[in-house]
Order: sequence, then C-alpha cells, then structure tokens
Amino acid sequence: MADVLTYLSAARLAGVVETPRERSLRRYRQFADRDPRVLLGIDPQGVWDEAELLGLMARGCGVSADPRHRSGPDVIDPVLTLAALDAFAARLAAAARRHAPVLFGTGHPRSLLGFYAALADALSAAGCEVLTPAQGRCIDILTHFGLRTHRVDYVRRVALVRETEGGRPGCEPGAHCHSPLPVRVALEAAAAAGGPLPELVVGDHGWLCGAGQLGFEAIGPADSDDPAPFVGQAEGTVRVVVPLDDGVRSSHYLPLTRYVLKRACLSQ
Repeated sequence: MADVLTYLSAARLAGVVETPRERSLRRYRQFADRDPRVLLGIDPQGVWDEAELLGLMARGCGVSADPRHRSGPDVIDPVLTLAALDAFAARLAAAARRHAPVLFGTGHPRSLLGFYAALADALSAAGCEVLTPAQGRCIDILTHFGLRTHRVDYVRRVALVRETEGGRPGCEPGAHCHSPLPVRVALEAAAAAGGPLPELVVGDHGWLCGAGQLGFEAIGPADSDDPAPFVGQAEGTVRVVVPLDDGVRSSHYLPLTRYVLKRACLSQ
C-alpha cells in the first residue's frame, strides 16, 4: 500500500497535481449555476452552492477546503485515491463473478484508453461480454468551437468519439469529450437491438455521469475540477468515483491497472 501511495504522488496522479486551482473553483461555480458543460449528464437533486461543492470536493477528493486558497496547483489526497481504487476493483470483481455485460467509454482517450482497454480484456477473459453498441453512430455535440458532428467508435472495445470532419491535430485516437450524449446513444442502441444492456458502465466524464443518471451502475475516475461525478456519488447516482488526475501520460496509469486487476483477482 505504501508503495502505491508513493507512486500516486510521484507520478502526480494524486498529491500535488497539474490541475489549476483556479479552473477547479471556476467549474464549481459553473456547476452551482447548473451550466450543462460541467454537469456531465448529472441532474442534481440538491442545490449544491459553491461552499457545499468545495466541502464535498475536500472530503471526496482532498482539495483544500479553504475558499481563500484561489491559485496554484490543486491537491488530491492519495489515501482517498487508493481507497477508491479498492472500491473500484471490488465492483469489477463483482461483475466478473456474475459474468455481467460491461460497457467501457472515455472522454479522455489520449490518457485513459489503455487503462480501460486492459480492464476490458481482463473482464472479457473472465467471461463478461464487453459491449460495443452504436458503432459508427453520428452525434452532434456542442464544443468550445460550436456544434460539431462526432462519430461513436471503439478502440480495443472502449468507446470514444471522433470528429467526422475538420478534425484538429491532436484529436486522435479520439476527441476529448465531456458530453453524456455518446453514452445515451450507446445505451439506446443496445436497447433497440434487444440487449444485452450493461450491468456495469466503466468510464469518465459523460460516460460515467450519463450512465449513472440513467440508472446504470457506473464507476470511474474524476479529476479535482470535475465536481459532477462526486455529486453523483454523494447522491447515489454514481457508484464509485476514483479521484485522480485524468490527463497525465498514458503510461503513468499502467501501475494502477496492475493494482486494480490484482485487487479484483483478474490478473492474467
């Protein structure tokens, strides 16, 4: 355990992270104002003003609870990350025991695709069906650059979206996406095809929150500037949220992959 805690801080997955405090506080304000860009598909039951959100993120993620702390790098408590990784692994193990159908999706393909793909491979080997619904389906998603058409795609059985036209360099192997629309389309496609529907959805951003809001068991990572998954967890919409920096180099997640697979008894 001590080695994992040390690694989390050394790789800046937790501890002092790259996420700026200013951006986190801005997104807490946006969430309090119900800005759909930061709700990620969550429809909060509570009011959740800025002070309540800061307190929630301090308890669930480890950021500073001091509202006067307004600049510099954010902090994620590695002890909270490790505890959440254990809970995350327990849900994977439960899905493996019952051979549950599972859906993986990411809005962070550049950093997290390999992490999810390794989990998908392990669950498949354990007898779970890893679903790939809505392959090739087009969706109009509002971005910072206006409304853009994206296509649902799967890489190693992990869902992501790509811009269909005018894609910008750096978007491969997929686009950075916060929208819950892709998971809604994927789940609708699975239902229209007669199933199966996932008993577990593993992902981030809109994949995590959008699936949880629709009543599916949803687990995944979230950064300190994304309050929506933590609100979802507090309200019972999202099952497990792992606080960590979701945008570091993809290779940095490999030790976490090994840890989770070992804890879930899915190591190959």
